[in-house]
Amino acid sequence: MDDVRATSAWVASRSSHVLVDSSGIEKVVETIESIPKVVWDFEGIHYFDNGPLTVQYLFVLDALNFCFWPDKELSYDHLASGLKAALQNDKSAFDADRLQKYTGPELRELLKWPRPLPLEDERVRLLREVGCELERSFEGKAANIVESCGKSAVKLVAVITQHFPGFRDHSLYKGHQVFLYKRAQIFAADLWGAFNGQGYGEFNDIGSITIMADYIVPAVLRQLGVLKYSSTLASIIDANSEIGPGSEEEVELRACSIYAVEKMRELISMKSGKQVLSVELDLWLWSFGIQCPSLTHHRTLSIYY
Repeated sequence: MDDVRATSAWVASRSSHVLVDSSGIEKVVETIESIPKVVWDFEGIHYFDNGPLTVQYLFVLDALNFCFWPDKELSYDHLASGLKAALQNDKSAFDADRLQKYTGPELRELLKWPRPLPLEDERVRLLREVGCELERSFEGKAANIVESCGKSAVKLVAVITQHFPGFRDHSLYKGHQVFLYKRAQIFAADLWGAFNGQGYGEFNDIGSITIMADYIVPAVLRQLGVLKYSSTLASIIDANSEIGPGSEEEVELRACSIYAVEKMRELISMKSGKQVLSVELDLWLWSFGIQCPSLTHHRTLSIYY
């Protein structure tokens, strides 16, 4: 995750459209006595059986965890609870051989969603990619990926991005490669949260994980005064206009969010004298954001978040 931190800092130092406001960070940190502990499954929407089937569920979930905004009625909750219900109904629903065969209409039926999903063809392609590579390299089981990583979240992210191209979330920015790895990191974070840091969720280096740069966190940071946008970018976002994937604006929104929260984490740790995890900050900011329906986020069609 050093690459994620270093390249995000590189973007933040050269950003043209997004500014990380140091005084804004200090003001937010001054108001924080401690990071509220947000229970991972506070909404009760995830499948959990304390075993390898939960790992399989989370891997499928995080393979599909992107781009809900084009359908105003669709959210992450629908995906998580829909996959949970599908697995409760049929324990073999996410077997590797079956993942390779799903069609768009079958995925919709699985989720009980009445119309085509945003980026549906990509979702099906990624499901098949996951099924193929799980069968080819991990005996069909996501739990075998986790067990091969020796309780290292960093190694887990590396293995996933090595074996599954759909998780290779990086961009070119001003001639420099930038690593963001939202969905690979969130798989490690979900395991840690679901298993409460034990069993499949035990990682000796969970502190290495950064925040997961998506739509919600940049919008929350803007509202908190931590991120400042150029007038042009602010106008685009406030008008709900789309921002191209891989554009300078999009990379800056995501990378500056990672950099800003790292700075927040460092200040909170100094203030409290305790280690603060980016995973905990991410969950807090995300839960804050989804409870704020008036929040205006950027809109990018992307398979990465």
